[in-house]
Amino acid sequence: MGSIRDSVISSGQESGTATRTQRVLVTGCNGQIGQVLVPALQERYGKANVFDSDMRGAASITLDVTDVAALTATIRRLQPTQIYHLAAVLSATGEKDPVRAWQVNLNGYFNILEAAVACDVKQVFFPSTIAVYGPDAPREATPDSAPTRPTTIYGIAKAAGENLAAWYRQKHDLDVRVLRYPGIIGWESSPGGGTTDYAVEIFHAAVRGRAFRCPLGADRALPMLAMQDAIRGTIEFMEAAPEKIRQPSGYNLGGFSAAPADFASEISRAIPDFSIEYVPDHRDAIAASWPAGLDDSSARRDWGWQPQYDLHTLSAAMLGHIAADQAAAAADSAFRGLSQVAVNAA
Repeated sequence: MGSIRDSVISSGQESGTATRTQRVLVTGCNGQIGQVLVPALQERYGKANVFDSDMRGAASITLDVTDVAALTATIRRLQPTQIYHLAAVLSATGEKDPVRAWQVNLNGYFNILEAAVACDVKQVFFPSTIAVYGPDAPREATPDSAPTRPTTIYGIAKAAGENLAAWYRQKHDLDVRVLRYPGIIGWESSPGGGTTDYAVEIFHAAVRGRAFRCPLGADRALPMLAMQDAIRGTIEFMEAAPEKIRQPSGYNLGGFSAAPADFASEISRAIPDFSIEYVPDHRDAIAASWPAGLDDSSARRDWGWQPQYDLHTLSAAMLGHIAADQAAAAADSAFRGLSQVAVNAA
């Protein structure tokens, strides 16, 4: 499997898309997706054309999407052609602070759309989620057309955001594109308060030789997606010709389905003494209302979506990369310790 850059550039060349003319603003760059998407966009369009922003942490631009004046001034100054709007409060965190979740997830998004229209931005990307589906949606192979009656404030705001995307396309001719992400699993960034974050944390625990307390039941299957596939698919989606985007309210982006016991089984093949305990909490109740699998046939048909990772290949990649990172960190720590000893001896 090639790099994100290689696969995306290949896609762009095949579609004839002009890939070097975009100026991109990314909000929420320090989130799980943003930490990986920003470097991929910079490789794609050049560092000078990709602006990373967040409220806090390492970012080129400090930006609060709930501050209308600052947001509009920033967009007017940068003049981006695209905005990847990733700033959000995730599901489990949002249930603890629903007011803040609503302010960021819906009001902040509305501000982005208004500023995009005012500043003549051409495209906006809005990441939606399987959390838009509720318990009355088909649990297996949930289609794009399933009813969206979410049970969390995160899902409610995202469902409203999908409808806003369709409205702004119709009323303002703004090219807003929406993908519904499942749980995203990758080794490059830390989880950020989502219900599916256990599927990242379990690999870190295993590599470190720690027992893992799983907040979901052993058989609580959910749709999952490799971070590498998510980043590649998102950029391919944004570069797809407008006539290929036939669903203004969004597309499912599928990878594979897995339960905690499935991840544990894959890990145990590589680490036989791995130990897991299932202690379902409030996150299990949230997951119970979500799909166990996604039907992403619309994305495959309309703009050529195709995931590359399955449970087995992703598990192997996670274990390998995390182990390599841990070994590198240990070597660096040892080197710094020896250097300090040498300094003291001198």
